[in-house]
Formats: sequence, structure tokens, C-alpha cells
Amino acid sequence: MQQVIANGQPVTSAFPVTLEQFLVAQGLLPRSVVVELNGEPVAPSEFAGRNLGPGDRLEIVRIVAGG
Repeated sequence: MQQVIANGQPVTSAFPVTLEQFLVAQGLLPRSVVVELNGEPVAPSEFAGRNLGPGDRLEIVRIVAGG
């Protein structure tokens, strides 16, 4: 197992892994977050096809709806 950096914290993950698989493994619903991968925004439609690699840096922000 190797690590990615998610919101500044190392997270151990098995590879290969897609962004969608990683999010689900972290208990996050892919459609409820905004993700930046290595400084680049990633559209939710790309989560299933975007592979993560060891050392990748993620910024994950949960979308919160309010009223």
C-alpha cells in the first residue's frame, strides 16, 4: 500500500485506484464533493475514469446545501 495526500494528510490506499473508488473508500459520495487533483479541478463526470497514483495531492471539499 502507498499513499496519496488528501487535504494535507497522508492517506494509505491500494493502487491502482480511480478517484471515484478512493472517494467511496473514504466514505464520501462522489457527487457530494468538489475535487482538485494535483492543482487541477476534476469534473465529477471524470471521477470514474481518473486514476490516482502514489503521491498525488487531492483537495476535497464537501458540498453543503442550506436554506
